[in-house]
Amino acid sequence: MPDASVATIAQIIQLSIAPVFLLAGLGGILNVVASRLARVVDRVRTLEQDVPTAEAELQAAELRELAILDRRMGLCHWSVALCTTSALLICLVVMILFVADLVTMNFAVPVSLLFIAAMASLTVGLLLFLLEVTIATRFVRVDEKFVTRRGPRRAS
Repeated sequence: MPDASVATIAQIIQLSIAPVFLLAGLGGILNVVASRLARVVDRVRTLEQDVPTAEAELQAAELRELAILDRRMGLCHWSVALCTTSALLICLVVMILFVADLVTMNFAVPVSLLFIAAMASLTVGLLLFLLEVTIATRFVRVDEKFVTRRGPRRAS
């Protein structure tokens, strides 16, 4: 292994700054998705306690809501999994940047492929998050008596 100079290490650190900022952003995204998942889980627990004793009409509505919440939980879970996978792949990119220079090997293709995989994973994770938010907003409606609208309500 060749001796790594301080200048070489500094250059590698400069190369790894962008992926590290990306990791910080992913941490924020994971925080938001995990918070949404926690809120959905709390709502599920509340409904599961109420369903057995609810009257038939309310019970049917709660069961429909539980089905939607179950779907949202699945989407949040996969979003967290894919965003976490993206973060792990970015960590590998940073590690390989250091290893590649220390062993004087060309890791351009593996680094590129890992970064592409990280971005693909992040993209799908964000799309699942968008789908979860879309489902949440589509099925939650505020009663008309509590809302002042400028125009007619859109059909959903």
